[in-house]
Amino acid sequence: MFQSRDEVRQVYLGVWHKIQQNLVLEPMEALIADVIEIHPEYHALLAGGDDIKQQEFTPGQGQTNPFLHMGMHITLREQAGTDRPPGIKLVHQKLVSKQGTHEAEHAMMECLGQTLWTAQRNNQPPDEAAYLDCLKKL
Repeated sequence: MFQSRDEVRQVYLGVWHKIQQNLVLEPMEALIADVIEIHPEYHALLAGGDDIKQQEFTPGQGQTNPFLHMGMHITLREQAGTDRPPGIKLVHQKLVSKQGTHEAEHAMMECLGQTLWTAQRNNQPPDEAAYLDCLKKL
C-alpha cells in the first residue's frame, strides 16, 4: 500500500513518541527505532512534532532529507534480511564486519541511490545485477 509523504513522516513521529514514552514497539517500529537511535542529529527534528511533516529538505539548501536517509537504512536492512536481491545479505555482512553497520550502510546507500535514480530516469525497474555489482565493488 502506498503511503503519502505525510503518512511516512507520521510513522517516524509515532515511533519517536513511543521511544520517548518507553512504549512497546511493533517489529517494524523496532527497526525504525533502531535507525532513529543511530541518528542523534535528527532527534531534535523529530521532537519538533507535526511541523516536520511539511518541511522541505533540498540539496540546494545543503540539507539531507532525514526521512529519505533513514528510509534507505531501513531498505538496506530489509534487503539484507530477506536476501533480496539474492546475494545482498552476504555483501551486507562482509561490509558490516569491515566497517560496522552504520558506515557500511552509508557506503551501500550510494549504490542504492544510483540504482534507483537510473531506474527512475529510464522509467524501468531497478537493475538488480548492476546494483549488486556496485555493492561488490565497495
